[in-house]
Amino acid sequence: MNDTEVRQVEVEVEPSVRLSLRHRATTRPSTTDTASAGRGRSRPGTVSAGQDVSRPGTTGAILSGHGTAGPGTRASGPTPFLLVHGLSSNARLWDEVAAALAAAGHPSWAVDLRGHGESDAPESGYDTGTAAADLAAVITALGLARPVVVGQSWGGNVVVRLAAKHPELPGAIGLVDGGWIDLHATFPDWQSCEQALRPHDIDGRPAAAMRQWLASGHPDWSDTAREATLANMRLRPDGTVERRLTIPNHLEILRSMWDGPPGPDLPLVAVPALLLPALGPQDDRAEQVRRAAAALPDATVRWYPGGDHDLHAQHPDMIAADLLSLVA
Repeated sequence: MNDTEVRQVEVEVEPSVRLSLRHRATTRPSTTDTASAGRGRSRPGTVSAGQDVSRPGTTGAILSGHGTAGPGTRASGPTPFLLVHGLSSNARLWDEVAAALAAAGHPSWAVDLRGHGESDAPESGYDTGTAAADLAAVITALGLARPVVVGQSWGGNVVVRLAAKHPELPGAIGLVDGGWIDLHATFPDWQSCEQALRPHDIDGRPAAAMRQWLASGHPDWSDTAREATLANMRLRPDGTVERRLTIPNHLEILRSMWDGPPGPDLPLVAVPALLLPALGPQDDRAEQVRRAAAALPDATVRWYPGGDHDLHAQHPDMIAADLLSLVA
């Protein structure tokens, strides 16, 4: 994949909090733009809500606070995709899926949620509800009319919350091994959950060792996918790595998942949903997927027996082909 095909975009979702997105158009863009969701003071060079700007040298992409067809209406033409990573992941994991979507004629925006990737890391807002509100601000600022919104792992839970709280925004949702994650179903209490899921302290480990670990653990992944996974961490000048999402903020998100499982949100989703679990229908965990599908008003399940949790990294072309079934 050629990185020159990706344009970096920023959206200010609240005052002094900017999220970074990787935008892939159906043709190759050449500049970087910044957008604002219109809350608070815009930084120099931002595009405020309601202001349409097409800069010289771009492929005609317009960053705006309002969709050209208005909220709740899909404009004619290609269907946009908004791609949402999981906990402690980053937007680059979607690069190969985005390339396949672009080849099929559909633009995409892959977002780094707050504290992840290249986005700002404010002191607060590390919970499912805030992440869903940030996605709503992104959709509004970019003027995306009824996009297909896709989330992996915790990102799936975030997308379900978005669809439940803002039914006018998405046109359909895709849930990649997430969106039905209910920690109460796995752990007897929060203390057990925190102890089991607390991330390891990897700060200071050599990047070369992390690359070797990824290569041995995921031999069927592309180099692009493994390098994208390494980007979950920040590379220090001495060749070691450090977490982008701090362990305290990681645990805040986990706690929000514990306190707010997606069950109550699922029946409120008013758009088609595609569930892509990294398991087969005979798996012991399949019943949780079936319950989620039954709670959704319009759901389809496509199983990936034996798949990795990061299905979008392992099988990007297959995932993209399945997601394209959501295009009206």
